[in-house]
Amino acid sequence: MQIVVTGGLGFIGSHTVVELQNEGFEVIIIDNLSNSSIDVLDGITEISGKKPIFEKFDLREKPKVQDFFKRYPNIKGIIHFAASKAVGESVQEPLLYYENNISTLVYLLQELRQLADANFIFSSSCTVYGQADALPISENAPVKPAESPYGNTKQIGEEIIKDLCKIDLKFKAIALRYFNPIGAHPSAKIGELPLGVPQNLVPFITQTAAGLREKLSVFGDDYPTEDGTCIRDYIHVVDLAKAHVVALQRLLQHKNKSNCEIFNLGTGKGSSVLEVVQSFERVTGQKLNYQIVGRREGDVIAAYAETTKANEDLGWRAELSLDEAMASAWEWEKQIRNIK
Repeated sequence: MQIVVTGGLGFIGSHTVVELQNEGFEVIIIDNLSNSSIDVLDGITEISGKKPIFEKFDLREKPKVQDFFKRYPNIKGIIHFAASKAVGESVQEPLLYYENNISTLVYLLQELRQLADANFIFSSSCTVYGQADALPISENAPVKPAESPYGNTKQIGEEIIKDLCKIDLKFKAIALRYFNPIGAHPSAKIGELPLGVPQNLVPFITQTAAGLREKLSVFGDDYPTEDGTCIRDYIHVVDLAKAHVVALQRLLQHKNKSNCEIFNLGTGKGSSVLEVVQSFERVTGQKLNYQIVGRREGDVIAAYAETTKANEDLGWRAELSLDEAMASAWEWEKQIRNIK
C-alpha cells in the first residue's frame, strides 16, 4: 500500500517514515531538501531495512505535483509535513510562508481528491490555540487569532481541509495538533537536524552541551509557574510518529467518526524549561551552561494537552518519558558531532 510522506526527510517526517515501513507500508517521500539532508535517507534505510522511494522536487511547482500523481496512480494516502515552520522567520517573510505552506497544500488536495480512496493526515500545531483560556487544552478550546504568519498558515490549512470535507464526503482527513516534539530515534541514526541556529529548546540544549553554543538562554523566570519558567508539553518524536500511523490506519479501516477529525498529540503533562534542563543534566551527567534572560515576545505562559480524545477515540497514547527523550536527543547529538 503506497503512502506519500511530504517532508519525509525532516525531523518528524523521517521518524514517521520508519514507523510506516515497520508496519509494512510502501513509502514515497517528497522533499526538496530545503531544510533537510539527503543523508537522512540512509538513516531511515538502516533502521527499517528498506529504502523508501525518494522524489526530490518542490511542491510549489504545480506541474510537478500533477506529474507525480500521474506516475503514482495507486496512492492510498498522504501524510503532509512539508512546510516552513520558524515563527520568527514567518514574521519577517510572511509571503514566503503563505506560498510555501498554503499553495502546496492546495495543489496536493486538488490531486489527491481525484483518487478513489483519498486519505489525508495534516501536520498541524497547538499554536492554533494561542494563549489558552484553560489548561489542559482540549480539542474544543477556541482557536485564537494567530500570533504569527506561521501559526496562521496552520489555522488556514485546517480551514481549507474542513471546507473540502464539507463538499466532498469521500475525502477523509485528520488534522493532528502537535505540542512540542523532542528526542530522537533510539538507534541515534535519525534525529532533529536544525540548519543554522536552533529555534527549539532541546537542540539548543544539546548543541550547548556539545560546545557548539556558548550558553543557553532561558527566556524569563518571572512567569506565574512553580519555578517561573514557561511550561510546555514535550512529546517524544517516536511516540508522535506512531500516532501518524494510527491516524492513517483509522482512515484506511474506515473507523473515523466523520470525514474531518482533529486530535491533540501530547503527553498531557507540562514541563517547565528548567525541568527540561534538569532532566538533561540528570540523564547525561552533563552540566549545562545556561543563564536567565528577559522574556521573549510571543511566548505563552503554559500549554499542555488534554489527551483523552487521542487516548480513547484514536487509541493512541504517549509512552516515552521526558528523561528518555532527553537521553535520545543527546545520543543523537553525540553521534552527529562524533563525541565519545
